[in-house]
Amino acid sequence: MDETTQMQLPLVQAAQAQKHVTVNEALMRLDGLVQLRLQSLDQTVPPVTAAEGDCHAVAANAVNEWAGHDGEVAIFAGGGWVFAVPRAGWRGWDIVGGAELVFDGAGWVGGVAAISASGAAMRFHVLEFDHVISAGASNATVELIPSHAMVFGVTARVVSDITGTLASWRLGAGGADNRFGSGLGLGQGSYATGVLGAPLTGYAPQPLELTAEGGDFAGGTVRLAVHYCELTLPN
Repeated sequence: MDETTQMQLPLVQAAQAQKHVTVNEALMRLDGLVQLRLQSLDQTVPPVTAAEGDCHAVAANAVNEWAGHDGEVAIFAGGGWVFAVPRAGWRGWDIVGGAELVFDGAGWVGGVAAISASGAAMRFHVLEFDHVISAGASNATVELIPSHAMVFGVTARVVSDITGTLASWRLGAGGADNRFGSGLGLGQGSYATGVLGAPLTGYAPQPLELTAEGGDFAGGTVRLAVHYCELTLPN
């Protein structure tokens, strides 16, 4: 054998010269793959500069030093790139997205609570975005709750004071404008924790709704987070 089965670590061969080179390469691969942190998931071109230990999930149709390594994990080690073929069940951390990932045999997916042999999964997500309030009695967000999402709740934080003639506001969706809270505060740092007693499931994308109480909105910004689950199909 030239390498280990699971992580493709190079093995020292009998009577091999420069054994330290092989051992060091194995250690550098381990340093990248154990507690795997992925710098990117969709790049096809190797970065011009990389730090030792940086790891990337190589996207399809990769070029230059990554050519021929589609779907593999590229590890920058010793001033160049070494590669490992991920196996179903490997876990990593998406640095950009800030989420745990699981390799399902075909790609890296996030939020997986359970997954079948053919890739059907229960996946949990948090959709977070800032909503800049426009003047009026109510606002609908541009960002939408995905279709067929099972929403467990929505949390919110006022990141810049809500202004206008209103005394408070309420947050809702799906035909109930107070589903996630009412009498909510206007000052920076005010928050809402809208936990549902039963999940809200919609069969078309839908916005969140902000409704002024006792007046109208003039401005402000609210950071919203939709906490939901989705069911994905088997391959």
